[in-house]
Amino acid sequence: MTDFWLESGYKLLDKTSDGHLAVTDDFLRAYLMRPEMEPVEESCDVERRLHAQLLKNPKVKIMPADIAAMADADIQENYQVMIGFRDHLVASGSLENGYLNFFKNKSSLKIPPLFINQLVQVILRNVLDDTLYPLWARCSEILFRDQTISVRDETVMAADADTVALHLSSDAPASLGVNKIENEGNSREIELDVLTEQNAEMYWERSDKYDTAVDLRVRGQANIAFCRVLEKWVNHFYKVPVKIQPLEEINEDKWIWHIGLDTEASALLNDLYNGKTVVAERNQRLISLFRMEIRDETLISPNIAGRPIYLGMAMTTDNLLRLKPQNLLMNLPLAEGA
Repeated sequence: MTDFWLESGYKLLDKTSDGHLAVTDDFLRAYLMRPEMEPVEESCDVERRLHAQLLKNPKVKIMPADIAAMADADIQENYQVMIGFRDHLVASGSLENGYLNFFKNKSSLKIPPLFINQLVQVILRNVLDDTLYPLWARCSEILFRDQTISVRDETVMAADADTVALHLSSDAPASLGVNKIENEGNSREIELDVLTEQNAEMYWERSDKYDTAVDLRVRGQANIAFCRVLEKWVNHFYKVPVKIQPLEEINEDKWIWHIGLDTEASALLNDLYNGKTVVAERNQRLISLFRMEIRDETLISPNIAGRPIYLGMAMTTDNLLRLKPQNLLMNLPLAEGA
C-alpha cells in the first residue's frame, strides 16, 4: 500500500509486542524541534544548554529547578508542558496507553489540544497501517482535524476547516477541484475534490495537504467508511469487536445508551434522552447517527447486553464539526474486567 501522513511521526516510532506504538528518542526529538522549543537569538544560556541536553538524550531527567532557571517565563511554561507530556508518555509505556490514561485518570497535566490531536493522528496511522482503502484514511481525518460542514439538499459535505479558512481568507485562487463547498455567511466559494470510492486513489499523494472533502450523507460511501474507522479505533484499544452502521433516526422511545462523539452531540442526545424539548434548528445540527453493537455480549455490561448503543455527531452553530474520539473509548459500557 502507499504510505500516507508522512508528517505524523509514525516512522519515528517502534511497535510494542501488542502492536501499539512505543515512544522513541527520535519521536521526542521531533517535539523538541518545534518552533516553540527551539532556541532563538534572545534565548538565555540555561535554555540553550537544556535544549542541547534534551536533543542528546530526550528522556534525561529534568527537574523543576532546571526549568525555573530560564530567563523567559513563556519558555518556562513551554518546557513545563513538554516535559510533562514526555514523562506521561514514557510512564504509560505506549502512545495508546498514554492517550487513554490522560482521560481515564482525569490528569491535571496540561497538554495542548494540538498534542492530543497529533496523538490521535499517529495512533490512527498505526490502526490503518494495513488498509488498502484511501477513503478510510480521509474519513479518519475527522477524528483529529476540525471539519467545516456544508449541508445542501441531501449532501453533507465535510472539508478540512483550516483548509477552508485559508482559501477564504487569502488571495490564493479559491478553486481546488471540481466540487463546490459553500461557506455559509461568506459570499466566496471554494472548490475541493470530493472523494468517493471511484476517485479516492488520488488521496495517497495528497494526504498531508488535507485538501479533499467527503460527503457524509447517511448511506453514502464516506459515512460507511467512517463506520469502519470507528470499529477499528475501538478494537485497537480494547480488542473488542464492534459493528457500527449509519442510522436515519432512533426509533426507540427510551433507548438504553448513547455516546456523543463531540460536545454538541453529547448535549443534544442527553436532552433528547431526558425528554427535553429541542428546537428544530438545533436538532438539524445533528448530522450523523450510528447504531453500534458489541458482538461478544460477555464483554458488555449485563444491563446493556442485547441492546444497541447509539452514536451521534453534531456541528456547532458556525458549521464546525469538532470530534472527541476519546468519548467513544471512555463511554463504552464494557463489563468489568473486559
